[in-house]
Amino acid sequence: MKVLLKVPCKRLKKAFLLPVFLFLLFCGKALVLAQANTAEPVLTRIAEHLSLFEFDEAIALFNTISPSERESSNIKLLEASVLSSAGRYAEAMAIVQAISEKEPNNTEAIFVLATIEGAQGRNRQQREALERLINMEPDNTAARIALGNLHLSARSLRAAAVNYRHVITKEPENTDALLGMARLLRLNQEWDDAEVFFDMVVRLNPDMPEARSERARFYRIRGRLNEALADLNEAKRLLPMDYWIAIDRGNIFLDMGLKPQALAEFNRAVEINPQEFLAYVFTSGLKDDLDDLDGAERDYIVLTRLRPDYHYALEGLGLHRMRNGRWAEARETFLEAHRRAPDEYHYALLAGICWIRTGDLTGARAFLRQAQNIVTRDSLEWHMFRLYYDLTVRTFVGENDMVIRLDQEQDLELKARMMFYMAMYYDTRANNNLANRYLLLVSEMDRRAIPEWRLNRWLLAARGLQGF
Repeated sequence: MKVLLKVPCKRLKKAFLLPVFLFLLFCGKALVLAQANTAEPVLTRIAEHLSLFEFDEAIALFNTISPSERESSNIKLLEASVLSSAGRYAEAMAIVQAISEKEPNNTEAIFVLATIEGAQGRNRQQREALERLINMEPDNTAARIALGNLHLSARSLRAAAVNYRHVITKEPENTDALLGMARLLRLNQEWDDAEVFFDMVVRLNPDMPEARSERARFYRIRGRLNEALADLNEAKRLLPMDYWIAIDRGNIFLDMGLKPQALAEFNRAVEINPQEFLAYVFTSGLKDDLDDLDGAERDYIVLTRLRPDYHYALEGLGLHRMRNGRWAEARETFLEAHRRAPDEYHYALLAGICWIRTGDLTGARAFLRQAQNIVTRDSLEWHMFRLYYDLTVRTFVGENDMVIRLDQEQDLELKARMMFYMAMYYDTRANNNLANRYLLLVSEMDRRAIPEWRLNRWLLAARGLQGF
Protein backbone atom coordinates (compact mmCIF):
# COMPACT_ATOMS: atom_id res chain seq x y z
CA MET A 1 0.00 0.00 0.00
CA LYS A 2 1.22 3.49 -0.81
CA VAL A 3 0.92 5.84 2.14
CA LEU A 4 0.22 9.03 0.21
CA LEU A 5 -0.20 11.89 2.63
CA LYS A 6 -0.50 15.49 1.55
CA VAL A 7 2.17 17.77 2.89
CA PRO A 8 0.89 20.03 5.68
CA CYS A 9 -0.18 23.46 4.54
CA LYS A 10 2.10 26.00 6.21
CA ARG A 11 -0.81 28.28 7.08
CA LEU A 12 -2.49 25.53 9.11
CA LYS A 13 0.06 25.97 11.84
CA LYS A 14 -1.32 23.54 14.38
CA ALA A 15 -3.70 21.68 12.13
CA PHE A 16 -1.21 19.32 10.61
CA LEU A 17 -3.89 16.62 10.70
CA LEU A 18 -4.64 17.76 7.13
CA PRO A 19 -2.25 15.28 5.46
CA VAL A 20 -3.78 12.31 7.25
CA PHE A 21 -7.30 13.63 6.90
CA LEU A 22 -7.12 14.13 3.16
CA PHE A 23 -5.32 10.84 2.74
CA LEU A 24 -8.08 8.94 4.48
CA LEU A 25 -10.90 10.80 2.78
CA PHE A 26 -9.66 11.23 -0.76
CA CYS A 27 -7.07 8.53 -1.35
CA GLY A 28 -9.39 5.58 -0.98
CA LYS A 29 -7.45 3.50 -3.45
CA ALA A 30 -4.51 3.62 -1.06
CA LEU A 31 -6.63 1.88 1.56
CA VAL A 32 -6.69 -1.36 -0.39
CA LEU A 33 -4.92 -3.51 2.18
CA ALA A 34 -4.21 -6.83 0.58
CA GLN A 35 -3.73 -8.61 3.87
CA ALA A 36 -5.75 -6.34 6.16
CA ASN A 37 -9.23 -5.96 4.71
CA THR A 38 -10.82 -6.23 8.15
CA ALA A 39 -9.03 -3.02 9.18
CA GLU A 40 -10.82 -0.89 6.59
CA PRO A 41 -13.92 -0.14 8.76
CA VAL A 42 -11.62 0.99 11.58
CA LEU A 43 -9.71 3.24 9.21
CA THR A 44 -12.98 4.79 8.11
CA ARG A 45 -13.89 5.52 11.73
CA ILE A 46 -10.42 7.01 12.26
CA ALA A 47 -11.07 9.33 9.31
CA GLU A 48 -14.38 10.40 10.87
CA HIS A 49 -12.69 11.31 14.16
CA LEU A 50 -9.94 13.22 12.40
CA SER A 51 -12.51 15.22 10.46
CA LEU A 52 -13.78 16.41 13.88
CA PHE A 53 -10.25 17.06 15.23
CA GLU A 54 -10.75 14.19 17.70
CA PHE A 55 -7.14 13.02 17.91
CA ASP A 56 -7.34 10.90 21.04
CA GLU A 57 -10.34 8.97 19.77
CA ALA A 58 -8.67 8.35 16.41
CA ILE A 59 -5.46 7.10 18.05
CA ALA A 60 -7.35 4.85 20.46
CA LEU A 61 -8.99 3.04 17.54
CA PHE A 62 -5.66 1.58 16.45
CA ASN A 63 -5.85 -0.63 19.55
CA THR A 64 -8.99 -2.24 18.13
CA ILE A 65 -7.18 -3.52 15.04
CA SER A 66 -6.12 -7.14 15.31
CA PRO A 67 -2.47 -7.53 16.44
CA SER A 68 -1.42 -9.23 13.24
CA GLU A 69 -2.83 -6.46 11.06
CA ARG A 70 -1.64 -3.65 13.31
CA GLU A 71 1.97 -4.84 13.05
CA SER A 72 1.99 -4.39 9.29
CA SER A 73 4.18 -1.52 8.10
CA ASN A 74 1.22 0.10 6.35
CA ILE A 75 -0.91 0.32 9.48
CA LYS A 76 2.03 1.37 11.66
CA LEU A 77 2.91 4.19 9.28
CA LEU A 78 -0.67 5.38 9.26
CA GLU A 79 -0.65 5.34 13.06
CA ALA A 80 2.58 7.35 13.04
CA SER A 81 0.97 9.90 10.74
CA VAL A 82 -2.03 10.28 13.05
CA LEU A 83 0.25 10.62 16.09
CA SER A 84 2.17 13.35 14.26
CA SER A 85 -1.08 15.12 13.44
CA ALA A 86 -1.86 15.09 17.17
CA GLY A 87 1.53 16.62 17.94
CA ARG A 88 2.90 13.42 19.48
CA TYR A 89 6.08 13.55 17.45
CA ALA A 90 8.32 11.40 19.61
CA GLU A 91 5.92 8.45 19.43
CA ALA A 92 5.43 8.94 15.71
CA MET A 93 9.16 9.16 15.09
CA ALA A 94 9.82 6.00 17.12
CA ILE A 95 7.42 4.03 14.92
CA VAL A 96 8.96 5.30 11.69
CA GLN A 97 12.52 4.72 12.83
CA ALA A 98 11.70 1.15 13.87
CA ILE A 99 10.28 0.45 10.42
CA SER A 100 13.22 2.12 8.68
CA GLU A 101 15.69 -0.04 10.59
CA LYS A 102 13.95 -3.19 9.35
CA GLU A 103 13.12 -1.82 5.90
CA PRO A 104 15.69 0.84 4.96
CA ASN A 105 14.28 1.13 1.44
CA ASN A 106 10.67 1.61 2.53
CA THR A 107 9.86 4.83 0.68
CA GLU A 108 6.52 5.22 2.46
CA ALA A 109 8.38 5.32 5.78
CA ILE A 110 10.76 7.96 4.42
CA PHE A 111 7.82 10.07 3.28
CA VAL A 112 6.08 9.83 6.66
CA LEU A 113 9.40 10.76 8.27
CA ALA A 114 9.56 13.85 6.06
CA THR A 115 5.98 14.74 7.05
CA ILE A 116 6.82 14.46 10.75
CA GLU A 117 9.93 16.59 10.35
CA GLY A 118 7.92 19.20 8.46
CA ALA A 119 5.21 19.31 11.12
CA GLN A 120 7.91 20.18 13.68
CA GLY A 121 9.33 22.94 11.48
CA ARG A 122 12.55 21.01 10.89
CA ASN A 123 12.86 22.08 7.28
CA ARG A 124 16.40 20.88 6.66
CA GLN A 125 15.63 17.38 7.90
CA GLN A 126 12.40 17.33 5.91
CA ARG A 127 14.23 18.36 2.74
CA GLU A 128 16.93 15.74 3.25
CA ALA A 129 14.35 12.98 3.70
CA LEU A 130 12.44 14.05 0.58
CA GLU A 131 15.61 14.29 -1.49
CA ARG A 132 16.63 10.81 -0.35
CA LEU A 133 13.23 9.48 -1.35
CA ILE A 134 13.40 11.15 -4.76
CA ASN A 135 16.85 9.70 -5.37
CA MET A 136 15.25 6.28 -4.84
CA GLU A 137 12.05 7.08 -6.76
CA PRO A 138 12.54 10.07 -9.10
CA ASP A 139 8.89 9.97 -10.17
CA ASN A 140 7.41 9.91 -6.67
CA THR A 141 4.64 12.46 -7.11
CA ALA A 142 3.91 13.10 -3.43
CA ALA A 143 7.59 13.65 -2.62
CA ARG A 144 8.07 15.98 -5.59
CA ILE A 145 5.10 18.12 -4.59
CA ALA A 146 6.16 18.15 -0.94
CA LEU A 147 9.68 19.22 -1.89
CA GLY A 148 8.31 21.85 -4.26
CA ASN A 149 6.14 23.26 -1.47
CA LEU A 150 9.10 23.30 0.89
CA HIS A 151 11.25 25.18 -1.62
CA LEU A 152 8.38 27.58 -2.28
CA SER A 153 8.03 28.39 1.41
CA ALA A 154 11.77 29.18 1.44
CA ARG A 155 11.38 31.38 -1.68
CA SER A 156 13.62 29.01 -3.67
CA LEU A 157 11.46 29.47 -6.74
CA ARG A 158 13.65 27.74 -9.30
CA ALA A 159 14.00 24.61 -7.18
CA ALA A 160 10.26 24.59 -6.52
CA ALA A 161 9.49 24.96 -10.22
CA VAL A 162 11.73 22.00 -11.10
CA ASN A 163 9.70 19.70 -8.89
CA TYR A 164 6.28 21.02 -9.93
CA ARG A 165 7.17 20.78 -13.62
CA HIS A 166 8.44 17.23 -13.19
CA VAL A 167 5.04 16.20 -11.86
CA ILE A 168 3.04 18.23 -14.38
CA THR A 169 4.99 16.74 -17.28
CA LYS A 170 3.97 13.25 -16.23
CA GLU A 171 0.56 14.14 -14.75
CA PRO A 172 -0.77 17.24 -16.56
CA GLU A 173 -3.92 17.31 -14.42
CA ASN A 174 -2.30 16.89 -11.02
CA THR A 175 -4.07 19.68 -9.15
CA ASP A 176 -1.59 19.80 -6.27
CA ALA A 177 1.33 20.40 -8.64
CA LEU A 178 -0.70 22.89 -10.68
CA LEU A 179 -1.70 24.75 -7.54
CA GLY A 180 1.92 24.88 -6.39
CA MET A 181 2.92 26.35 -9.74
CA ALA A 182 0.09 28.88 -9.54
CA ARG A 183 1.26 30.01 -6.09
CA LEU A 184 4.83 30.24 -7.38
CA LEU A 185 3.77 32.42 -10.31
CA ARG A 186 1.71 34.61 -7.99
CA LEU A 187 4.72 35.05 -5.72
CA ASN A 188 6.84 35.94 -8.76
CA GLN A 189 4.19 38.44 -9.91
CA GLU A 190 3.67 36.67 -13.22
CA TRP A 191 0.01 37.59 -13.01
CA ASP A 192 -1.36 36.34 -16.33
CA ASP A 193 0.29 32.93 -16.07
CA ALA A 194 -0.68 32.61 -12.41
CA GLU A 195 -4.33 33.22 -13.28
CA VAL A 196 -4.21 30.57 -16.00
CA PHE A 197 -2.94 27.99 -13.51
CA PHE A 198 -5.41 28.98 -10.78
CA ASP A 199 -8.28 28.75 -13.24
CA MET A 200 -7.04 25.36 -14.43
CA VAL A 201 -6.97 23.98 -10.86
CA VAL A 202 -10.48 25.23 -10.10
CA ARG A 203 -11.79 23.83 -13.40
CA LEU A 204 -10.23 20.43 -12.74
CA ASN A 205 -11.28 20.31 -9.10
CA PRO A 206 -14.07 22.81 -8.39
CA ASP A 207 -14.67 21.25 -4.95
CA MET A 208 -11.10 21.79 -3.73
CA PRO A 209 -11.35 24.45 -0.98
CA GLU A 210 -7.64 25.26 -1.08
CA ALA A 211 -7.83 26.02 -4.80
CA ARG A 212 -10.64 28.51 -4.16
CA SER A 213 -8.93 30.20 -1.22
CA GLU A 214 -5.57 30.44 -3.03
CA ARG A 215 -7.19 31.95 -6.12
CA ALA A 216 -8.99 34.36 -3.82
CA ARG A 217 -5.64 35.57 -2.53
CA PHE A 218 -4.55 36.13 -6.10
CA TYR A 219 -7.72 38.14 -6.80
CA ARG A 220 -7.20 40.18 -3.62
CA ILE A 221 -3.65 41.12 -4.60
CA ARG A 222 -4.98 42.23 -7.96
CA GLY A 223 -7.71 44.32 -6.34
CA ARG A 224 -10.53 42.10 -7.65
CA LEU A 225 -12.34 41.93 -4.34
CA ASN A 226 -15.74 40.74 -5.54
CA GLU A 227 -14.17 37.77 -7.32
CA ALA A 228 -12.07 37.03 -4.25
CA LEU A 229 -15.15 37.05 -2.03
CA ALA A 230 -17.02 34.77 -4.43
CA ASP A 231 -14.21 32.22 -4.26
CA LEU A 232 -14.02 32.45 -0.49
CA ASN A 233 -17.78 32.05 -0.19
CA GLU A 234 -17.48 28.82 -2.15
CA ALA A 235 -14.49 27.73 -0.06
CA LYS A 236 -16.52 28.37 3.09
CA ARG A 237 -19.38 26.27 1.72
CA LEU A 238 -16.97 23.42 0.99
CA LEU A 239 -15.08 23.70 4.28
CA PRO A 240 -17.23 25.70 6.72
CA MET A 241 -15.01 25.11 9.76
CA ASP A 242 -11.72 26.23 8.24
CA TYR A 243 -10.07 28.92 10.36
CA TRP A 244 -7.98 30.46 7.59
CA ILE A 245 -10.88 30.75 5.17
CA ALA A 246 -12.68 32.76 7.86
CA ILE A 247 -9.59 34.96 8.32
CA ASP A 248 -9.33 35.55 4.57
CA ARG A 249 -13.03 36.45 4.29
CA GLY A 250 -12.62 38.89 7.16
CA ASN A 251 -9.72 40.55 5.38
CA ILE A 252 -11.72 40.90 2.19
CA PHE A 253 -14.53 42.59 4.11
CA LEU A 254 -11.94 44.91 5.65
CA ASP A 255 -10.63 45.77 2.20
CA MET A 256 -14.20 46.55 1.17
CA GLY A 257 -14.60 48.86 4.16
CA LEU A 258 -17.25 46.60 5.71
CA LYS A 259 -16.03 46.55 9.30
CA PRO A 260 -19.12 44.97 10.96
CA GLN A 261 -19.08 42.10 8.44
CA ALA A 262 -15.32 41.71 8.93
CA LEU A 263 -15.75 41.56 12.70
CA ALA A 264 -18.44 38.91 12.34
CA GLU A 265 -16.12 36.78 10.23
CA PHE A 266 -13.18 37.16 12.59
CA ASN A 267 -15.48 36.26 15.48
CA ARG A 268 -16.41 33.14 13.53
CA ALA A 269 -12.71 32.31 13.27
CA VAL A 270 -12.45 32.63 17.05
CA GLU A 271 -15.33 30.19 17.44
CA ILE A 272 -13.62 27.73 15.10
CA ASN A 273 -10.31 27.86 16.96
CA PRO A 274 -10.30 29.94 20.15
CA GLN A 275 -6.66 28.98 20.83
CA GLU A 276 -5.26 30.56 17.64
CA PHE A 277 -4.17 34.12 18.31
CA LEU A 278 -4.46 35.84 14.91
CA ALA A 279 -8.23 36.36 14.86
CA TYR A 280 -8.04 38.22 18.18
CA VAL A 281 -5.58 40.69 16.62
CA PHE A 282 -8.33 41.66 14.21
CA THR A 283 -11.28 41.49 16.63
CA SER A 284 -9.56 43.67 19.24
CA GLY A 285 -8.67 46.35 16.70
CA LEU A 286 -12.09 46.30 15.06
CA LYS A 287 -13.88 46.52 18.39
CA ASP A 288 -11.74 49.55 19.16
CA ASP A 289 -12.79 51.11 15.85
CA LEU A 290 -16.46 50.23 16.41
CA ASP A 291 -16.36 51.61 19.99
CA ASP A 292 -16.89 48.25 21.68
CA LEU A 293 -14.11 49.17 24.07
CA ASP A 294 -14.90 46.60 26.74
CA GLY A 295 -14.98 43.88 24.09
CA ALA A 296 -11.64 45.07 22.74
CA GLU A 297 -10.12 44.93 26.20
CA ARG A 298 -11.32 41.37 26.70
CA ASP A 299 -9.72 40.33 23.41
CA TYR A 300 -6.46 42.05 24.31
CA ILE A 301 -6.42 40.04 27.53
CA VAL A 302 -6.89 36.82 25.56
CA LEU A 303 -4.08 37.86 23.22
CA THR A 304 -1.68 38.45 26.11
CA ARG A 305 -2.45 34.94 27.34
CA LEU A 306 -2.08 33.24 23.97
CA ARG A 307 0.95 35.22 22.82
CA PRO A 308 2.81 36.81 25.75
CA ASP A 309 5.53 37.95 23.33
CA TYR A 310 3.05 39.94 21.23
CA HIS A 311 3.70 43.35 22.77
CA TYR A 312 1.04 45.10 20.69
CA ALA A 313 -1.62 43.29 22.72
CA LEU A 314 -0.04 44.62 25.91
CA GLU A 315 -0.01 48.05 24.31
CA GLY A 316 -3.72 47.89 23.52
CA LEU A 317 -4.54 46.57 26.98
CA GLY A 318 -2.46 49.26 28.65
CA LEU A 319 -4.16 52.02 26.67
CA HIS A 320 -7.59 50.70 27.66
CA ARG A 321 -6.65 50.61 31.33
CA MET A 322 -5.17 54.08 31.04
CA ARG A 323 -8.38 55.31 29.40
CA ASN A 324 -10.32 54.11 32.46
CA GLY A 325 -7.91 55.69 34.92
CA ARG A 326 -6.70 52.30 36.18
CA TRP A 327 -3.22 53.72 36.58
CA ALA A 328 -1.52 50.95 38.55
CA GLU A 329 -2.83 48.24 36.20
CA ALA A 330 -1.87 50.29 33.16
CA ARG A 331 1.63 50.87 34.59
CA GLU A 332 2.21 47.15 35.10
CA THR A 333 0.93 46.40 31.60
CA PHE A 334 3.24 48.96 29.98
CA LEU A 335 6.16 47.78 32.09
CA GLU A 336 5.61 44.27 30.76
CA ALA A 337 5.39 45.64 27.21
CA HIS A 338 8.65 47.53 27.86
CA ARG A 339 10.30 44.29 28.99
CA ARG A 340 9.06 42.53 25.85
CA ALA A 341 10.05 45.35 23.49
CA PRO A 342 12.70 47.50 25.20
CA ASP A 343 13.41 49.52 22.06
CA GLU A 344 9.84 50.87 21.92
CA TYR A 345 10.39 53.99 23.99
CA HIS A 346 6.72 54.88 24.28
CA TYR A 347 6.02 51.89 26.54
CA ALA A 348 8.51 53.23 29.07
CA LEU A 349 7.12 56.75 28.76
CA LEU A 350 3.53 55.56 29.21
CA ALA A 351 4.59 53.44 32.18
CA GLY A 352 6.24 56.52 33.71
CA ILE A 353 3.11 58.64 33.18
CA CYS A 354 0.91 56.01 34.81
CA TRP A 355 3.40 55.68 37.66
CA ILE A 356 3.15 59.42 38.33
CA ARG A 357 -0.64 59.22 38.25
CA THR A 358 -0.59 56.55 40.98
CA GLY A 359 0.99 59.15 43.24
CA ASP A 360 4.22 57.19 43.70
CA LEU A 361 6.59 59.93 42.58
CA THR A 362 9.65 58.28 44.10
CA GLY A 363 9.12 55.08 42.11
CA ALA A 364 8.31 57.04 38.97
CA ARG A 365 11.42 59.17 39.34
CA ALA A 366 13.72 56.17 39.71
CA PHE A 367 12.17 54.46 36.69
CA LEU A 368 12.26 57.55 34.44
CA ARG A 369 15.89 58.25 35.35
CA GLN A 370 16.82 54.83 34.01
CA ALA A 371 14.30 54.73 31.14
CA GLN A 372 15.47 57.94 29.45
CA ASN A 373 18.68 56.11 28.52
CA ILE A 374 16.83 54.06 25.88
CA VAL A 375 16.55 57.12 23.60
CA THR A 376 19.27 59.29 22.09
CA ARG A 377 20.47 62.00 24.42
CA ASP A 378 19.24 65.48 23.55
CA SER A 379 16.63 64.09 21.14
CA LEU A 380 13.04 65.29 21.34
CA GLU A 381 12.07 62.02 22.99
CA TRP A 382 14.87 62.41 25.57
CA HIS A 383 13.67 65.88 26.50
CA MET A 384 10.13 64.53 26.92
CA PHE A 385 11.40 61.88 29.34
CA ARG A 386 13.28 64.65 31.12
CA LEU A 387 10.13 66.78 31.34
CA TYR A 388 8.29 63.98 33.12
CA TYR A 389 11.29 63.25 35.32
CA ASP A 390 11.34 66.91 36.40
CA LEU A 391 7.61 66.63 37.10
CA THR A 392 8.33 64.02 39.77
CA VAL A 393 10.45 66.60 41.65
CA ARG A 394 7.96 69.43 41.01
CA THR A 395 10.26 71.25 38.61
CA PHE A 396 8.63 72.83 35.54
CA VAL A 397 11.45 74.81 33.95
CA GLY A 398 11.53 72.60 30.84
CA GLU A 399 8.00 73.40 29.63
CA ASN A 400 8.80 76.40 27.46
CA ASP A 401 11.82 74.68 25.96
CA MET A 402 9.66 71.69 25.00
CA VAL A 403 7.03 73.94 23.42
CA ILE A 404 9.72 75.55 21.24
CA ARG A 405 11.19 72.18 20.28
CA LEU A 406 7.76 70.88 19.30
CA ASP A 407 7.09 73.93 17.16
CA GLN A 408 10.38 73.39 15.29
CA GLU A 409 10.07 69.61 14.79
CA GLN A 410 9.83 68.63 11.10
CA ASP A 411 9.02 64.91 11.52
CA LEU A 412 5.24 65.10 11.60
CA GLU A 413 4.69 61.64 13.08
CA LEU A 414 7.15 62.26 15.89
CA LYS A 415 5.66 65.71 16.39
CA ALA A 416 2.16 64.27 16.74
CA ARG A 417 3.35 61.71 19.24
CA MET A 418 5.22 64.26 21.34
CA MET A 419 2.23 66.63 21.26
CA PHE A 420 0.14 63.82 22.73
CA TYR A 421 2.64 63.42 25.57
CA MET A 422 2.62 67.18 26.05
CA ALA A 423 -1.16 66.96 26.41
CA MET A 424 -0.75 64.22 29.00
CA TYR A 425 1.85 66.32 30.80
CA TYR A 426 -0.56 69.25 31.13
CA ASP A 427 -3.37 66.86 32.07
CA THR A 428 -1.21 65.48 34.87
CA ARG A 429 -0.70 69.04 36.06
CA ALA A 430 -4.47 69.62 35.90
CA ASN A 431 -4.06 72.32 33.24
CA ASN A 432 -7.13 71.28 31.24
CA ASN A 433 -7.03 74.13 28.76
CA LEU A 434 -3.54 73.36 27.53
CA ALA A 435 -4.17 69.61 27.69
CA ASN A 436 -7.25 70.03 25.48
CA ARG A 437 -5.37 72.28 23.10
CA TYR A 438 -2.67 69.67 22.47
CA LEU A 439 -5.18 66.83 22.18
CA LEU A 440 -6.93 68.79 19.43
CA LEU A 441 -3.62 69.55 17.71
CA VAL A 442 -2.83 65.82 17.64
CA SER A 443 -6.24 65.16 16.13
CA GLU A 444 -5.73 67.81 13.45
CA MET A 445 -2.45 66.18 12.42
CA ASP A 446 -4.44 63.01 11.60
CA ARG A 447 -1.61 60.54 12.26
CA ARG A 448 -3.80 57.50 12.85
CA ALA A 449 -0.98 54.97 12.65
CA ILE A 450 0.69 56.17 15.83
CA PRO A 451 -0.03 54.07 18.94
CA GLU A 452 -1.21 57.11 20.89
CA TRP A 453 -3.96 57.97 18.39
CA ARG A 454 -6.62 55.78 20.01
CA LEU A 455 -6.09 57.18 23.49
CA ASN A 456 -6.09 60.71 22.09
CA ARG A 457 -9.44 60.01 20.40
CA TRP A 458 -10.94 58.53 23.57
CA LEU A 459 -9.81 61.49 25.67
CA LEU A 460 -11.33 63.97 23.24
CA ALA A 461 -14.65 62.09 23.32
CA ALA A 462 -14.63 61.90 27.12
CA ARG A 463 -14.12 65.68 27.27
CA GLY A 464 -16.84 66.39 24.74
CA LEU A 465 -14.37 67.81 22.25
CA GLN A 466 -14.81 67.42 18.52
CA GLY A 467 -11.65 65.97 17.04
CA PHE A 468 -10.77 65.18 13.46
